[in-house]
Amino acid sequence: MKKKLMVLGMIVSILCMMLGTTAFAAEAEDEAMSGYMAQTGEGLVEQIAEIYNSGLTANYEADPVAGPALAAYAEAVSTMGDYIGIQSSEATIDGDSANISVVILGSNRNATANISIDTKAGEIKSISFDVEKTFGELMTNAGLNTLLGMGTVFAVLILISLVITCFNFIPAIQAAFTKKDKTPVAETKAVDTAVAQIEAQEEDLADDLELVAVISAAIAAAEGTSTDGFVVRSIRRSYAVRGARF
Repeated sequence: MKKKLMVLGMIVSILCMMLGTTAFAAEAEDEAMSGYMAQTGEGLVEQIAEIYNSGLTANYEADPVAGPALAAYAEAVSTMGDYIGIQSSEATIDGDSANISVVILGSNRNATANISIDTKAGEIKSISFDVEKTFGELMTNAGLNTLLGMGTVFAVLILISLVITCFNFIPAIQAAFTKKDKTPVAETKAVDTAVAQIEAQEEDLADDLELVAVISAAIAAAEGTSTDGFVVRSIRRSYAVRGARF
């Protein structure tokens, strides 16, 4: 039993040693790859500076990588000044992509070249340049950003206050529109009422004329004359009294 445990312990020890060796080899390989990529980045920066100084930039304008890289370098040179050399470089490997940072010494100020390389395909994806800013420029940018943020906040607050103020005028506007909507209806109702009264009066007058004609004909027949001999001026209702004789 003890022999079996000793053999098992030896096997575990051997496996641990193998895994440690593999990890160390992988770490060493990553460090070697990072160093190689850093050197590659330095070489690319030197080539870009040489092409720019030789005045052959126009020959690379059509290149999808070199064209934009040279244009970015020309813009950086306008601020950092003449190219002096390379101060330092650093590369990080992330899967099949290598990101390289190369610090460039300029006559006025330093700049940083940011290079991205596809390690699997062996192709350069992009090259850009960032010029270091002075403390005054950093403070100026910070102040502008602060003013922009505060200005935006105050503008929004003023807009909100104006909207809230407009709420006071909404009831008056609503009442004005409501009054305008009700006025034609009231006028229409008044006109309809007047027309109905006129029609009722005309109907009453027509009934009176018919009654006058009937009474006139009855009187003419009783007197044995025609209706042309008298004029009926008014008609009054008479109420009969019980026991009265006429």
